[in-house]
Amino acid sequence: MDHERALLVKLHGCPIDHPAMPDDVRFECPSWALDHLRRRFHDSFGREMAALLTAAPLDLRVNPLKSTREAMLRALRDLGLKAEASRMAPYGLRVKERPSLASLPMLKSGEVEIQDEGSQLVAMLVDARPGERVVDFCAGAGGKTLAIAAQMANKGHVMACDVSDGRLKRAAERFRRAGLHNIETRPLTSETDRWVKRHKGSFDRVLVDAPCSGTGTWRRNPDARWRPLGAGLEHLLSLQASILASAARLVKPGGRLVYATCSMLPQENEEQAATFLAAHPAFQVVPLREAAPQLNGSAHPDYLSLTPARHDTDGFFAAVMQREAAPAPG
Repeated sequence: MDHERALLVKLHGCPIDHPAMPDDVRFECPSWALDHLRRRFHDSFGREMAALLTAAPLDLRVNPLKSTREAMLRALRDLGLKAEASRMAPYGLRVKERPSLASLPMLKSGEVEIQDEGSQLVAMLVDARPGERVVDFCAGAGGKTLAIAAQMANKGHVMACDVSDGRLKRAAERFRRAGLHNIETRPLTSETDRWVKRHKGSFDRVLVDAPCSGTGTWRRNPDARWRPLGAGLEHLLSLQASILASAARLVKPGGRLVYATCSMLPQENEEQAATFLAAHPAFQVVPLREAAPQLNGSAHPDYLSLTPARHDTDGFFAAVMQREAAPAPG
């Protein structure tokens, strides 16, 4: 106890955020990510890392097939909750409190889904239209699939793919609760599953929400920063490139490809997109000002780039790319 008492005496009057602390300790940043995030944020590094230590808000997305944002705002306020419309996402709501989710009847009825505003914006960039054929290539729990299918007003066809059959089965229950009937699930053995080759050039829109380091979600999942990064960042980068190249085969001439991550590392985002574009000249970037002119303030001029400190969302990246149209018959 004497050494503990001596330490307390030594620390008396010192702020917990002591300037002598190294950055990885002060900002609770794992050493493998420190230099990458410094390179990403430069002078904003401290502000962004501090934002990642704050609690994430509760964001909801209204299901337009079942309700409206105005009706859901009234319903939340009738429950005694402080809620407001999201700043950027057209169907988004932000709840200012932390209610018991079991107490929200609109979640059980499928009128709303829990989805960060940044994730809603990624789905919006797919710009899926009624009657189109769309693939969510790494659908996971199906949050973006739900938003895409709702964009299409239950018309057309959405294929939710993932290498985890279990995740797809859980997602299917969410699809039913939301009243969406235009979604089909498809488990894949890998990103190069034979199904991809068989459906080459068959889809109007393809979303690749790639597996990533998850640095953009650290405030929502604080323990994630301390979990081992699987086989490491280099393995993730290689996997992302392979998934993107394979999924791109599904895009028909003139169709749209959206590459997204919940990472804030340049290697997983802008650099990954640049590498893909250099190797696939049939695809061109659709700048954000053209893909979504209503969105202002992205941290990148051409891509959607969201950060907790700047946008009060999770950290998200999305690149919108279009495949060149087939030549007109001569």
